[in-house]
Amino acid sequence: MKELILIQSELKAPKNQFNAFGKYKYRSVEDILEAVKPLLLKYECTLTIEDEIKEVGGIVFVESTASIQIDKEGRTEGRAVTAQAGIDINRKGMDIAQSFGSSSSYARKYCLNGLFLIDDTKDPDSTNDHGAKKEELSPKHPKWNGAKESVANGKVTIEQIKAVYILTSDNEKLLLG
Repeated sequence: MKELILIQSELKAPKNQFNAFGKYKYRSVEDILEAVKPLLLKYECTLTIEDEIKEVGGIVFVESTASIQIDKEGRTEGRAVTAQAGIDINRKGMDIAQSFGSSSSYARKYCLNGLFLIDDTKDPDSTNDHGAKKEELSPKHPKWNGAKESVANGKVTIEQIKAVYILTSDNEKLLLG
């Protein structure tokens, strides 16, 4: 899809937001949408974003899909990218609606990043551990035996454990707690 390549090459979505607590700049999903709308108009493309709430191994998450389409001579061409974000309904300072909304915004931002090739490797979102060192879930992890026991008892599969671990932002608290 030639139009997507052109949009990817022309899109500039600067980090216009500032987190005073963490002292870093970042871009929001709204910043990305504001930057991409003129390019969608220029190349006559349509962008849609859909959310779906899912659950794997007892962990609830939002899965967002960003799709770009263009009509060419009576047929539609398009591409889609999906991203997920865990939902912590007990997050301090947020009611349940805010928790779902926050996870939706996060998943939407990252599916848009994937679709439009926005590199966030230097974003604090991708590197900030908020003071907590995350440990890799592996057979060497000190709590792996508990996870293995859940698998042995037929409660979950290894694939579910890995999926949940990848999908959640507070892995140890939510998965191994």
